Amino acid sequence: MSQTIGTVKAIRGLVCDIHLTGGRPAPKEIVVLADNPHILLEVATYPDPYTARCINLSGSVDVKRGAKIIATGSTLTVPESTELLGRVLNAYGDPIDGGKPFSNVMRRGIYKTSGSIQAAGGKPELLETGIKVIDFFTPFVKGRKIGIIGGAGVGKTMLTMELIHNVAQSDERLAMFVGIGERVREGHELYQTLQERGVLNKTVMVMGQMQESPAMRSLVGPSAAAIAEYLRDNQKKDVLVFIDNIYRYIQAANELSTTMGIMPSEGGYQATLFSDLRRLQDRLTSNQNGSITSVQAIYIPADDISDPAVQEISQQLDSTVVLSRAVAENGIRPAVDMVRTVSSLLSPDIVGDRHYVLATQVQQIMQKYESLRNIIAIIGQSELSVDERRDYERARKIIQFFTQSFFVAEELTGTKGEYVTREEMLKGIEEILI
Repeated sequence: MSQTIGTVKAIRGLVCDIHLTGGRPAPKEIVVLADNPHILLEVATYPDPYTARCINLSGSVDVKRGAKIIATGSTLTVPESTELLGRVLNAYGDPIDGGKPFSNVMRRGIYKTSGSIQAAGGKPELLETGIKVIDFFTPFVKGRKIGIIGGAGVGKTMLTMELIHNVAQSDERLAMFVGIGERVREGHELYQTLQERGVLNKTVMVMGQMQESPAMRSLVGPSAAAIAEYLRDNQKKDVLVFIDNIYRYIQAANELSTTMGIMPSEGGYQATLFSDLRRLQDRLTSNQNGSITSVQAIYIPADDISDPAVQEISQQLDSTVVLSRAVAENGIRPAVDMVRTVSSLLSPDIVGDRHYVLATQVQQIMQKYESLRNIIAIIGQSELSVDERRDYERARKIIQFFTQSFFVAEELTGTKGEYVTREEMLKGIEEILI
């Protein structure tokens, strides 16, 4: 560490103003208390030439006015090691699972990017998930981004857990679970499930749970991105990153912005909403070394899909799986709204003509089903034409076909989970449409 650079002159919540007397730290640099170097402050802005405004990352109450501050000369770092597999980490990259700490491992800055460009050319490669409704409506493609949108209690976390379980079976893939602002219980349940299913040793969990400060929650995304880049570029692996919940990442940044007294935008979110999200999304991509494919759960506040943050997130994704409360209330799992679920990857060039034609037919039937439900509620099914009754019954069969038991829910439902290949899925749809 270098010399003392100043003293704390003001504290407002997580925000600390440092009066500079011996040099100016760089943006994002970590500075520490001289008498307690375990308390980390991150440089955020410079209100004037002699003041550095910092964020108290952990929210420690040991930061006092007059405390001497020392610069470290580096940003926050995370470990670079295969020892990360099977572990649960915080935003600092430190284990929080009760296991032994890392020793003698290389570290990399969480804001450092590989600088490599996305690989061009070649046919997009499909990743089979074994979940019928996902593989049919929103096919996974290496290096792309898929969102799972839904309100509280409609099954976002359970669907994410099942995806991790299914895709981590391959030896060529590694999985990451990034928990941002979620319940401690959910992280513990996922850890137990992955351990019982034998895929924990191919998974890294990075957690910033809801009881932690917004600073820690906002750092989980960049920390996880740095680890994913290491696994992709150094280990030459295809990495599947599951973020639960990307909306909480925006929310944490908004809380920090409010704490620092920055004026929000008209929608109530921070003015840097787009850039905050874009910096993270741009790191979750592919290059010549491997791929990073991301699945991002998106919480909808008050079930309002028009929320500015939800809309901004959706615009930066290739596909969006919409989970509906109305569907969930009918006992259908996964509770996917087949009409509102969309994907730019559902094209003949990616999935082939057979899949594309079937998807188009199913979407038309499901849209017709939505309009027919309103008619039936008024005049009854007997008043429908022969063609309308046929399409209505087809839609009901399609809904039933896409209902699926999950492996990760076997203990809750008592029903054995099922994995359905893409070929089996397409054959099943063809039998319904005949």
